[in-house]
Amino acid sequence: MGARKPRGCYGSRGKEVVVSQQVVSPRIRGFIGVNAHPEGCARNVERMAAEARLSGTGGHLRNVLVIGASTGYGLATVLASTFGAGADVLAVCLERPSEEEKTGSAGWYNLVAAQRLAAEEFRTVRVINADAFAEDTKQQVIADLRQHYGPIDLVVYSIAAPRRKDPESDTVWQSALKPIGERYVGPTIDMRTDSVVEVAIEPATDDEIANTVHVMGGEDWALWMHALLDAELLAFGCQTVAYSYVGPEQTHAIYRHGTIGRAKEHLEATAHDLNAEMHQRISGGAWVSVNTAIVTQAAAAIPTVPVYMSVLFKVLREHELFEDTVQHITRMIHDHFSPATPPRPDADGLLRLDDREMLPEVQAEVARRFSAVTTENLLTTTDYPYYKLWFEQLFGFSVPGVDYDAPTEVHRPLVQN
Repeated sequence: MGARKPRGCYGSRGKEVVVSQQVVSPRIRGFIGVNAHPEGCARNVERMAAEARLSGTGGHLRNVLVIGASTGYGLATVLASTFGAGADVLAVCLERPSEEEKTGSAGWYNLVAAQRLAAEEFRTVRVINADAFAEDTKQQVIADLRQHYGPIDLVVYSIAAPRRKDPESDTVWQSALKPIGERYVGPTIDMRTDSVVEVAIEPATDDEIANTVHVMGGEDWALWMHALLDAELLAFGCQTVAYSYVGPEQTHAIYRHGTIGRAKEHLEATAHDLNAEMHQRISGGAWVSVNTAIVTQAAAAIPTVPVYMSVLFKVLREHELFEDTVQHITRMIHDHFSPATPPRPDADGLLRLDDREMLPEVQAEVARRFSAVTTENLLTTTDYPYYKLWFEQLFGFSVPGVDYDAPTEVHRPLVQN
């Protein structure tokens, strides 16, 4: 079911009077959330902000730019920076507002809530809702930074997008989630039936590999950093970080050794080049943070990953090593980006925030259980119930304390002043 309209609840959207309060029920197709519950999203953000305050980052940041800021690790970075590090944040995203009878996207409602909470504490979270790949957006961000912020201490690049337009032509590159070299066959979870099913994916073409690198590699990150450097908006010693994932052997064929992995290799090479340039120009640095596995709409689409994460979460909890997204990012800031703690990369120049996930004892137990997962034991041998709950909560559903039978205001604007 979607949104049901109660009588007598009206609001104006400038064109005509429309119903603004609705009873919103989940509409999830496979791994795609068609709608979102605004109050559920708000409660999620409130919980995450409280976690950021509790965890803290061990230091103060003044101004932070987050590119790709509305969900997942990007949203966690906004909240950890604002409520954990006391920063003013400019958030860049591309989200869908509500329209007549349609709800907005979860990312839209997330940032509406983040702005409200920040204002209550006299902090700044400004939002530019536009295509981060576009040159016009970069210029809009530069103008906003000049008007409303001082020098930027930290730039976070957290984009997950299916396509990107070439800034110098009309070409649109489309990313592909495919293996390279040979057909992939592996397990995944059908959340409609709570069952383990086998999927097969044909290998990528050379064009699909190249296009995925254009979309998900480091090209756009480099364009952002060069624009900000040339505009002289980065503080002396400013750091930038892009998020990545490596994962275990079970996911390598479809992820690290596939088209996405090829893009991540380009991202890491970009970090190496940017790091040298930023060090020379502003004594700054550029890094790739290899983060731990979390539930996102994008991750849910990757075969094998839902099964792996369902097992991983259970093992991490048993070892008392589990972190949610905000705890993970507050640890990243604390350990690598606080004033007293400069980045500490590994031998490959990466910040390995996946250290707990990749502990040998954790991975050995995950591998043992992973190979034995079936539909019959999915609910008992893994943390799939938590995985599914997390997925539903991405869109504001199944959140404790929310009355899903009550009408809720769906037209919630971002603050644009």
